[in-house]
Amino acid sequence: MTSRGRLAVLGALLGAAVVVAALASRIPQDPAYHRMADTRTLAGIPNALNVVSNAGFLVVGLLGLASLRPGGGACFRDERERWPYAVFFAGLVLTGLGSAYYHLETGNERLVWDRLPLAITLMGLFAAILTERIGVRMGLVLLGPLVALGIASVLVWAASERRGMGDLRFYALVQFFPMLAIPVVAWLYPPRYTRGSDLVGVVACYGLAKLFEWLDGGVYSLGEIVSGHTLKHLVAALSGGWVWWMLVKRQPA
Repeated sequence: MTSRGRLAVLGALLGAAVVVAALASRIPQDPAYHRMADTRTLAGIPNALNVVSNAGFLVVGLLGLASLRPGGGACFRDERERWPYAVFFAGLVLTGLGSAYYHLETGNERLVWDRLPLAITLMGLFAAILTERIGVRMGLVLLGPLVALGIASVLVWAASERRGMGDLRFYALVQFFPMLAIPVVAWLYPPRYTRGSDLVGVVACYGLAKLFEWLDGGVYSLGEIVSGHTLKHLVAALSGGWVWWMLVKRQPA
């Protein structure tokens, strides 16, 4: 397939996603989302396991940032390729902090600080894959606008909730489109590094994390040991850790 044909496929995928989001009914934030199954207080920490499990994001984010330093172990053919990954790993650190803050006292106002860094993280990873697969210049040019788009999606949702017209469609598009597009980009464009198949594990872990989030109460009912939401945090952190592992283990193709 020609370069123009590949870009046309990606454009069609984006267009289809935008049309689906635009035609969907307004999606307000379900208040039940804030009612977590596991609300136990441990060592004085409310919702303790949902709070503490965010440490995984902090650990992976810091490991990733350390690997991006010269001699840190991450493999790059072009030093500029580090920047999108720096956004990604910094976003993971902020996600750990923001999510912990939200889970101490759940509600829409605090949920903003959970979703903002997550949107930044996802857009950083998306820009990193575009940089490596399509072109360094394209990925770096799109990095800023993609991050701004992610931030805007959260702010637009928050503003709609304050007006009593909550709508998650824009945020949902920003959250899920990168996870849909990354495998397509990996399929359309040849890898510049080994271990390209690790991206399958990254996306699969993220999907599993969303499944655990949906099954929060069901998982907790199996002995009341750990909830689905706590497992969501751990598996999502594993998804980020897989990115770090890929960077330090790969070689130029």
